Amino acid sequence: MSSLAYLPAHELARRLRRRELSAVELLQLYLGRVERHGPALNAVVVRDAERALRRARQADEALARGECWGPLHGLPMTVKESFNVAGLPTTFGFEAFRDNIAQTDAVTVQRLTDAGAVVFGKTNVPVSLADWQTFNPVYGTTNNPWDTARGPGGSSGGSAAALAAGLTALELGSDIGASIRNPAHYCGVYGHKPTWGVVPIAGHQLADDEVADTFDIAAVGPLARSAYDLSLAMDILAHPLESQGPMGRVPLRWRDSGVPPQRCRVAVLWDDAQAEVDESVRAPLRALAAFLRDRGLQVSETDRPVDSAEANHVYLHLLRAATGSQLGDADYGRLQALARDLRPDEQDYRARAYRGSTLSHRDWHQLDQRREHLRRQWGAFFERYDLLICPVATTPAFHHNQQGERWERLIPVNGHGQPTTDALFWAGYPGIVGLPATAFPLGLTAEGLPVGAQIVGPAFADPLCLRFAQWLEREYHAFVAPPGWGD
Repeated sequence: MSSLAYLPAHELARRLRRRELSAVELLQLYLGRVERHGPALNAVVVRDAERALRRARQADEALARGECWGPLHGLPMTVKESFNVAGLPTTFGFEAFRDNIAQTDAVTVQRLTDAGAVVFGKTNVPVSLADWQTFNPVYGTTNNPWDTARGPGGSSGGSAAALAAGLTALELGSDIGASIRNPAHYCGVYGHKPTWGVVPIAGHQLADDEVADTFDIAAVGPLARSAYDLSLAMDILAHPLESQGPMGRVPLRWRDSGVPPQRCRVAVLWDDAQAEVDESVRAPLRALAAFLRDRGLQVSETDRPVDSAEANHVYLHLLRAATGSQLGDADYGRLQALARDLRPDEQDYRARAYRGSTLSHRDWHQLDQRREHLRRQWGAFFERYDLLICPVATTPAFHHNQQGERWERLIPVNGHGQPTTDALFWAGYPGIVGLPATAFPLGLTAEGLPVGAQIVGPAFADPLCLRFAQWLEREYHAFVAPPGWGD
């Protein structure tokens, strides 16, 4: 039965529709695995077994009557803790919100359940969704199933760990600083950060926020064990297909030329001075570039879409401006004081975090203009190339390190220490201009840790990114289950 737990969601959904498998049976399988492996992983931290079992029974009864609720009919899945599910807590890892019970479902959760999904729990996050490790005072620490001494990434860390260990069939995550892509890379699964605005973010919040859907860097998307599952989920999450604009959500069409993966023009980047990449990640990317050339694709390893330093400067300031807008008065005042004490030449992550969190509207607007210039440069780049492939992070998953500020924690990169925050460069490279990016597994390091990369496409070209990931899944490398969780 353990092999059943690792099947991709689209295959499980097919078996459910054909009544080769019952929704109750599959749900009980996952609930049992969560119970057995919970102490070692701590990935699924909120469980809703009673309601889920009731819904699974209803799903089986409906199929027996010839009724199908949708493409996910009866499929058990979990969602990131930060998404509202009526009757369940939403804490973002904050102790003060331990008893914050959602009254309604997030829009995305509702879309998944309308498509037939059985949501049976929620997966762990870091405090405020603001770390590439997953730990908080409410639910504790989540471990990486490939090595429990390491973190699974963040902020959708519980999501990726649960998928990799076969504790759930499908997951819903969010991404502002690689929070889908990073844990997918660390845990060896797939994740898709959609073009900004195509998946509503409403209901991914601690309290009522009328402007939640205009948070102009954050995106909501799926994680899975197959790139095909990402497409299945995106068809649901992005329907009706709309984009957020100045006047609200407006209809749109995907930008998809229909070019087959074998004819794509691809740029592959495997390092950058803004965020040096460890050889354990660079080597698989170079090997992928060689594979693509061997298959006849046009490949460049030198062309770059934008100036890296400019992209990093704009991203980090606007990232922290977005998150800083949620600060209380006391924290905002403290960061204002810290920003005033900075020297003009201080440009490390700490300085950018303080300045970005307290930007004036004038400064924010000037940075937004620089972002628009970057957006035009990316547009010109995608006249020459169909896709860009680059790292998600600078290293594989690193050992738990919960002391001090994020920029004070060092990880080994090519024999020296690197602040963990350096790797945010790769999150913001496509993220600052809202481009779609699909994280996919590349293979394992000599230590047996998964390594991935991200496929970046033009705005609204999500189908091409996903189709290319599916081709690589068939022809190059697919999900591999971590050893030790098969019982």
